[in-house]
Amino acid sequence: MLSFYRKYWRTAFDIALIVLTVYLFMLLFSYLYRIATPIFLALIIFMMIEPFARFLHRKGMRKSIASAISTLLFVLIILGALAGAVVIFTSQIMSLVDKVDDYQAIFNDQIVNKISELNDRFQTLPPDVITKAKDYAGQFAGNASKFIIAFLSGLVASLTTFSTFMFNFIVGIILAYFLSIEIDSWKRLAGENTPKTFKTVFFFLKENVVKGIVSYIKAQSKLISLTFIVIFIALLALGVNNAFSISLLSAIFDVLPLLGVSTLFIPWIIYLFIVGQTTLAIWLSAILLVVIMVRQIMEPKITGESLGVSAFTTLAFMIVSLSLFGFAGVILSPVLIILIKALHTQGYLQRWIRKPEDEYVEGSLPYSGP
Repeated sequence: MLSFYRKYWRTAFDIALIVLTVYLFMLLFSYLYRIATPIFLALIIFMMIEPFARFLHRKGMRKSIASAISTLLFVLIILGALAGAVVIFTSQIMSLVDKVDDYQAIFNDQIVNKISELNDRFQTLPPDVITKAKDYAGQFAGNASKFIIAFLSGLVASLTTFSTFMFNFIVGIILAYFLSIEIDSWKRLAGENTPKTFKTVFFFLKENVVKGIVSYIKAQSKLISLTFIVIFIALLALGVNNAFSISLLSAIFDVLPLLGVSTLFIPWIIYLFIVGQTTLAIWLSAILLVVIMVRQIMEPKITGESLGVSAFTTLAFMIVSLSLFGFAGVILSPVLIILIKALHTQGYLQRWIRKPEDEYVEGSLPYSGP
């Protein structure tokens, strides 16, 4: 054991130092995000309004006027569409919440009927087993309905709590407008006063991380939009109630790596089979299969190497980040994944982490076992 520590202590120390640096960076980011949320929103809004403002400025328009027009279009189009979607989604989800108890009763009755049918056909089940099965079915249906109501109600509550969000969003729009006007002076100030080391870090992040994050966001937006459109059209064709809210909820679940739309569709399909709506269950199974196949076909073409990390690694990192740093950790986790991948690709991690001597022999054949 002592020889193991002697051989690996440098490697362990280097890895621990990198992990500590990442932890402190995420801790700082989560703290800054809590106290300066409008500034982070302003940076996101600025990236949306600046291309059009820069285009108008190149056409001869004053930058202040160009930024004002671009900001106004952003407010009218993006905010208007977002507000309309939230209103429709909220109303449909609330109507769905009101019907959960009815769905629970139907589910419970179907379970009881099927147990009774099995008992009448075979007459081999003891009476106490039948009673317990009915009780367990009722408890399961009750707990499931409570979970669904709590989840949907919490989702609606998070969407309808606009006071803090709207304040931050309005301040973010104002800050983004002024940043669009003053961006050239900020660039000159940064270029004249930034040390050479920080410039090197900035350009490394810009080339290897920022571009990766932008391409990753664009790719995921395309895939999520494709999922929403496919499910929405299919549900409309089937005449399913609350098609918009279900499609939007599916798109939200589609953001989650490794889980995706199946998180919503599989319990729904199982419920439909149990309550006897076999036709709709088969159609939903077909829709789920189509969505999964379309995503599997389109994801390599759309995403390319934007992230380049397995779904398990991404989801595990997001879960740990959420547990340690809250929502800010979820935001930052793809950034750190792309950063670590870039550091590995560029060879920085290999130089920073000292390997034990005689443990890695270059050019040797892989171990094949005894």
